[in-house]
Amino acid sequence: MQRFVDVAPDVRLWVEERGPADTPALLLIMGAQASGLAWPEELVDLLAARHRIIRYDHRDTGRSTWSYDRRPYALPELAGDALAVLDALGVDRAHVVGMSMGGMLTQLLLADHPKRLLTATLMGTGALSVRPYTGPDGAQTPAAELPGVDPELVRLWSEPAEERGLEEELDRRVEHWRLLSGDLIPFDAEAARALERRIVEHTGHHRTSTAHARADTAGMERTGELAVNRVPTLVVSAPAEPVYPPPHADHLAQVIGGARLVTVPGMGHALPREVHQPLSAAILEHTAGR
Repeated sequence: MQRFVDVAPDVRLWVEERGPADTPALLLIMGAQASGLAWPEELVDLLAARHRIIRYDHRDTGRSTWSYDRRPYALPELAGDALAVLDALGVDRAHVVGMSMGGMLTQLLLADHPKRLLTATLMGTGALSVRPYTGPDGAQTPAAELPGVDPELVRLWSEPAEERGLEEELDRRVEHWRLLSGDLIPFDAEAARALERRIVEHTGHHRTSTAHARADTAGMERTGELAVNRVPTLVVSAPAEPVYPPPHADHLAQVIGGARLVTVPGMGHALPREVHQPLSAAILEHTAGR
């Protein structure tokens, strides 16, 4: 079922629900500049076997309102959007799965609105904490000195935004997915192109937005709040992660109270078919009975 939810004056978000309505809600929060359709259909269906799945388009993505250029917003406001979606659907508490920027928004929810979450699952994201990372040998590394983004991704992201024809834009997006996927699982360019073509059809155009990259990120650090977290939290470690390379996931599990770590073999900063079964199994095991 699809609908639109008003989250702010003149801002509407596209929302989709799937799965039995009488099962616990599971909210999927995608990353920056990514439509909710970036959650693959097969993965959503696997999770919907046990949950009422809710996914949505952030502002400035998909069918939601593209509003940043006329009304700039700070990135934390997008965490408020997630709560507004739950409110509109009558959901008091939900399991929340966040990827990349969505993982940061989920951390804000953990810190600021823990009573709204049944569990949290975080993947492909960095910690909103200044606590150092403690390595296996006991050595400490300042959070700001953990490994950075793969240089090839930095190069692609630094290219100036420009209008392109549809096929040229799809070429760029496929290359983006290739870099995000890492090098441990064979890259399926045709599947990536088909996904992006669906997203273009869903959105109604193939323009790109840089809104989330331009949004103010001030005030997002939550070191103290995350340290005393009591919401059951699962951190997914991805060995081929190019945006938040190892040991970012280990660091995340260290700074969030009670968090536990699970590794999905071969996973990068993408959700190819090869990770759907192990990832969904880990999430469903984490949410079971809660």
